[in-house]
Amino acid sequence: MESRIAYRGYTFDDVLLEPLFSSILPSEVDVRSRLTRNIPLNLPVVSSPMDTVTESDMAIALAQEGGIGIIHKNMTVEQQALEVDRVKRSEHGVIVDPVTLPPEATAAEAARIMDERNIGGVPITVGGILKGILTRRDLRFLDSPETKIEEVMTRDNLVTAPEETLLEDAQRILLENKVEKLLLVDRDYRLKGLITIKDIDKNHRFPLASKDTRGRLRVGAAVGVSDFDRVEALLEKGVDVLVVDSAHGHSENVVETVKEIKRRHEIDVIAGNVATTDGARDLLMAGADAIKVGIGPGSICTTRIISGVGVPQLTAIAHTAKAIADTDVPIIADGGIRYSGDITKALAAGAHVVMLGGLFAGLDESPGELILFQGRSFKQYRGMGSLGAMVKGSSERYRQSTNDAGRQEAGKLVPEGVEGRVPHKGPLNNFLYQIIGGLRAGMGYLGTRTISELRTEARFIQVSPASVRENHPHDIAITQEAPNYTAEHSPMETT
Repeated sequence: MESRIAYRGYTFDDVLLEPLFSSILPSEVDVRSRLTRNIPLNLPVVSSPMDTVTESDMAIALAQEGGIGIIHKNMTVEQQALEVDRVKRSEHGVIVDPVTLPPEATAAEAARIMDERNIGGVPITVGGILKGILTRRDLRFLDSPETKIEEVMTRDNLVTAPEETLLEDAQRILLENKVEKLLLVDRDYRLKGLITIKDIDKNHRFPLASKDTRGRLRVGAAVGVSDFDRVEALLEKGVDVLVVDSAHGHSENVVETVKEIKRRHEIDVIAGNVATTDGARDLLMAGADAIKVGIGPGSICTTRIISGVGVPQLTAIAHTAKAIADTDVPIIADGGIRYSGDITKALAAGAHVVMLGGLFAGLDESPGELILFQGRSFKQYRGMGSLGAMVKGSSERYRQSTNDAGRQEAGKLVPEGVEGRVPHKGPLNNFLYQIIGGLRAGMGYLGTRTISELRTEARFIQVSPASVRENHPHDIAITQEAPNYTAEHSPMETT
């Protein structure tokens, strides 16, 4: 038996980072990193593609702060594509393909499109020629939803500008004319783009936002093995990165899916999940632009208990990072992170970014249901391997088949996750400030100015169970909770 034990595995509580000489303040460190070969991030944080964590609200909020969200796939292709579209249309530099309507469309059609796209106005065109603009204000107090747009749209004194107008000039024109939308046209009055005061304002409010070359927020989306129709639909909506999402990424189906996507399209692909050197290398050879690491470390995951399989997360990160260290392919640490200090440890072990699920599930922007329990607010959180998520459609992620009708039968599934609730934490921006502040503090203690330095210069020390208890507040009854610490995970609560 001993000869078959390959190595000792460690996770976050098993180690601490040894403090080093520092001449750097936390405010001076650089937390920029890379999500994939080609996509930089201003914050090394990604939200998990789980159906109680990431839909368009979370993806928008996180991208505005400098991270990126991955839209889950536990929905129809059309719904997921719409979620991606909402992110891509939520913020622009110049909207080069604005939604338009013809004059004969009805007020009901216009209202539906504005609600679906979360926009406040629609240019009206005929054959590409600008005829007017319709805003939500024009739709108020109409007698009939069948009213034609041409009867209520604004036709005269439209505020327009040449298509090459810069954002700085657009801002001046909008302010001078006291309007919120600037229509960009060519010499023939063909609509070529749209600039809104809302987008200009967002540029000032969110200077670190993750954006593509057209000034739109970046967003990723999860796809299953051989789910090429979904891939096509997401690409049509401008998705920035695809995540081939499987509980066991070191499998033939995942490898072949990555190869086929890369063969067909010029799109960055994240592949996973894996936890070994061979797994990382095989996905690298398949063409993956980033490797997602983690087999069973998540707070709602029971994979290791149900199957007996897994690798402690810190060891998995270190081994996979070492296996592809001579490449430009980043490692994404997915799962097991409970405190901001775990983010520092994950990056020091070799990860480039961390993927968060449970820490984000309690935020305002998560799609989980808000629950009031014993006088406190909570939000629903479940693993994609939980029975409820698998019945809804995620059983494919765990390589469990559907019946002949394409549905999952609860009695024929073997769950690898649980369902529960997490404390409601408020808006993402406040919470993100705390966890990134913890990372900055850690880098300050280590004297590392960049995440690259953190990965190469940090030193780990193994700690005892007594040390783990010592790490947490002890010999005190906490009367005022801190915004970045909860005693729920503390070993003091279970001893």
